[in-house]
Amino acid sequence: MKKLLAILLTSAALATPALAEEKISEFRIGILGGENAQDRMTSHECLKNYTEEALGVPVKLFTPADYDGVIQGLLGGTIDMAWLGASAYAKTYLTDPEAVDVVLVKTNLDGSFAYHSIGFARKESGITSLADMKGRKFGFGDPNSTSGYLIPSVEIPQAIGATMENGAYFGEVVFTGGHEQTIVAVVNGDVDAGVTWADGQGEWEDGFNSGALRKAVDAGIVDMNDIVEIWRSKPIPEGPVVLRKKLPADVKARMTELVGGMHEKDKQCAYNIAAGDTAGFKPITHEAYETIIAVREAKTN
Repeated sequence: MKKLLAILLTSAALATPALAEEKISEFRIGILGGENAQDRMTSHECLKNYTEEALGVPVKLFTPADYDGVIQGLLGGTIDMAWLGASAYAKTYLTDPEAVDVVLVKTNLDGSFAYHSIGFARKESGITSLADMKGRKFGFGDPNSTSGYLIPSVEIPQAIGATMENGAYFGEVVFTGGHEQTIVAVVNGDVDAGVTWADGQGEWEDGFNSGALRKAVDAGIVDMNDIVEIWRSKPIPEGPVVLRKKLPADVKARMTELVGGMHEKDKQCAYNIAAGDTAGFKPITHEAYETIIAVREAKTN
């Protein structure tokens, strides 16, 4: 009996650390760049509050200066959830396939989950197409942005028959740091044109239904009547909401249910975190991003 008791006590001691790992003391949400940090915090305050209510632990919002800050947080285990762009997810997956689970995707009002990279310029510049951009300064957002760099870096060279190296076609190619920064740079005349993201649905005057232009219109940063579209990419799959794979299963389930039901629970909160009008967040799997992963991998090899 003593021997059996000793074995049971030893087994329990060995099991304790594993059980302890199944509990969380806080939950950390990473928010990709695209607008200034304070606006990102304000937009996601409702999600923070709902998450604290759902999980019963303090929730922290992280707004790194660039996309890579969120990616590294997920890889390093210091961020638990994020809505990534497809290219940012591709980098996360290619670095560590076991880092995150893909759970949800933001859908448009028509139920689709595609968006576009939109090239735009000031109306007063007279620029109406990529042909007018020869020798001029073009602004891109972040190297890890799908619409702000990856897709334009593939499709624009095909359209102009030249690389995006400085002087090859454009006079200068620069990174602004994010979508909002690109919009501000175009409006202020710091660059002649830039690219950003939008669902491409709804009215131009509103900044479309959702995306960086819609957020910029809501914030009073841009009057869409002052800018014109000069290029549009093929449809791009909307990026996924991901959860750190090592999170407890019940935490992942509760967060998937919370975000998935946000449109019905609080439409304004859904609007805030989706950067505009949305039909809600729906289930999605890794397979939806295999093409983007292949493009990303090819660009880095």
